[in-house]
Amino acid sequence: MRFCRSKNRRRTNVLKDLIALTKPGIVRMNAFAAFGGFWVASKWQIDWLLLVWMLAGTCLTMASACVINNYWDRELDTRMERTRNRALPTGRVSPRFVITYGVVLGAAGLALLFALDPLTGWLGLLGWFVYIVVYTIWLKRSSTWSTSIGGVSGAMPPVIGYAAVTGEIDAGAWILFALLFLWQPAHFWSLAIRRVEEYRAAGYPLLPVVKGIRRTKLQMIPYVLLLIPTVILMYAYDYVGPWFLWISGILTVVWFVHTFTGVYASTEEKTEKWAKVNFLISVNYLLIVFLLMIADTSRQAGLSIWTSLFS
Repeated sequence: MRFCRSKNRRRTNVLKDLIALTKPGIVRMNAFAAFGGFWVASKWQIDWLLLVWMLAGTCLTMASACVINNYWDRELDTRMERTRNRALPTGRVSPRFVITYGVVLGAAGLALLFALDPLTGWLGLLGWFVYIVVYTIWLKRSSTWSTSIGGVSGAMPPVIGYAAVTGEIDAGAWILFALLFLWQPAHFWSLAIRRVEEYRAAGYPLLPVVKGIRRTKLQMIPYVLLLIPTVILMYAYDYVGPWFLWISGILTVVWFVHTFTGVYASTEEKTEKWAKVNFLISVNYLLIVFLLMIADTSRQAGLSIWTSLFS
């Protein structure tokens, strides 16, 4: 009986490690973004089978990229407190198994996306390639541009969702891409500022490590500022209604103001507190914006669920 319990416990632990290797938090957030892109393009005329197919392909492709990222970073992860207890650095799983696991997930995900539509397949492959080759293997170890350029992969999920419906890349796809691309630097750099010494010890040439924290704060500002016209364009192209415009616009201004105040956080303690709040704002900002986008998606020209209820 004890042997059976021990065996079941080991199986449970292995399953937990397999899930953790896919970075489920990242997959979950980006799956939600892909869902938002799909919903906006569908204008409430939802093909549920198509939606499930798109989400399955997107999530598997993203999970593959995260697993291979874990494989490639396994040695550097031993140098950081935040990552040293992951499955690979501790030796709970073998590198050969992890790379095989990542490749299988990627093959399955991309097969689903290409079967859905060649465009969604190529978009998925582009995101996968940028995250693994351009970001993980090349820029993450060599350049402060890793976060900005690597953001291309993080901006792909809503575009994939959108293109699964429309079969093309039009203004809506580019606006959704811009929303995720511009959101990522301030989000990640807020975390990097809080853990700058860990990243320095691990040898990652991130912006706050190489250029300093004040330079990083200044560089966040234009990214968040450009989210304001991005939100306006969503409304101007009639993808969403006025509720989205006003609430998202206000939220973006609030985030911009808080990001800007970071320049005046002169002490380490104040900077730590500011970065923590800015990170939390960024997470909640994206969640609320996409919820608003879904709720206020135009059913037809100028008509969304909220405008129809309150008109």
